[in-house]
Amino acid sequence: MAKVKWAEGIEYISGLLTKRPKAGKMHSDHSNALLATHRVAATTNPVCTRLYMVGPYKRSTQPSAKELDARARFTAVRAAVKARKSDLMAITQDQINFKAQKDLANGKRTMNAYLWYVCGAEYDAQHSNG
Repeated sequence: MAKVKWAEGIEYISGLLTKRPKAGKMHSDHSNALLATHRVAATTNPVCTRLYMVGPYKRSTQPSAKELDARARFTAVRAAVKARKSDLMAITQDQINFKAQKDLANGKRTMNAYLWYVCGAEYDAQHSNG
């Protein structure tokens, strides 16, 4: 992922920034494609334009233990958020708690962000070394 700053006057660009692959080679001719995306969903992150290089990528180093731990945390929290969204016993209380913290200084502005925060805190409490 890359953070993108466009020239003055250009707010954002979205789509494929190189010529399209020839018909029949859609999956084999991506060696130098650039794809720009602009997020329009509600968020608190000010970075909403991303640039991706599409094509073969070979990592030069093995993932560190810290990176593997971060991947494991993300996978576990994502599963917990998905399960919590469909848990009928928790939805009402989660909505009440979300509305109570929404207007606080460090409150989460979306229900999804709130659930990620709560499930992430639960994961961290279960996996802390202390």
